[in-house]
Amino acid sequence: MAVVTGVSRRAGIGFAVAADLLAAGASVLVHSWSPHDAEQPWGADPGGDAGIVEALGGEGPRLRQVAADFADPSAPGRVVAAAVAAFGAVDVVVANHARSSNQTLAEVTAAELDLTWAVNARASVLLAQAFAAAHDDERAGGRIILFTSGQHLAPMSQEVPYAVSKGAIHQMTLTLSDALVDRGITVNTVNPGPVDTGWADPDLAERVGRALPAGRWGRPEEVARLVRWLVSEDSQWITGQIINAEGGFRRWVM
Repeated sequence: MAVVTGVSRRAGIGFAVAADLLAAGASVLVHSWSPHDAEQPWGADPGGDAGIVEALGGEGPRLRQVAADFADPSAPGRVVAAAVAAFGAVDVVVANHARSSNQTLAEVTAAELDLTWAVNARASVLLAQAFAAAHDDERAGGRIILFTSGQHLAPMSQEVPYAVSKGAIHQMTLTLSDALVDRGITVNTVNPGPVDTGWADPDLAERVGRALPAGRWGRPEEVARLVRWLVSEDSQWITGQIINAEGGFRRWVM
């Protein structure tokens, strides 16, 4: 039984993760908040939330969907509670959601810092808290997967609120892991590197592509395979780690 957040675009990592877990036999509650995508240059998924659910096979005994704005501090708890109500238990939380924010140091505002931190970092902690409160420790395999964004490997001065909030996720990983390890729950964070989810303009896509040894961006399904392994029994000895899965990204080539 898994919760996957940030499943609002068929081109996105969250969609690929949900599809992979469903294919592996898991029951999945997908969370989305399409108004965020609608505000961005890439736009919301043309099919909306209904199209996402349909593309994943339609709601049924193993698939449910809930929309929630993680700017609301009560939303993470409500998402986990919805999964417990749907499936009777929750074993996995994949906190893939993110608020994008392109503000430089000169442009950054307190309001945007607060909102980006609330959605990206605070909601991740509250999801972990709600999951820990709901988890039955007699069920093996408790897993929390967080997402960061490579800000620990290179600066992101064009995205100050985003980089700061993702840096908080990086730093919370070991602490959350220690808080939960005695209960058999692991916490790990994935930095997927540049992944082609349709957000980059042609110039950026070309420049980043030159810096990747494979000559292409990562694919959502490649991230999904890593997540599937991290939530499996095979990964039970790994916790508190930041996993950089960037395909050898050479930032200095850009």
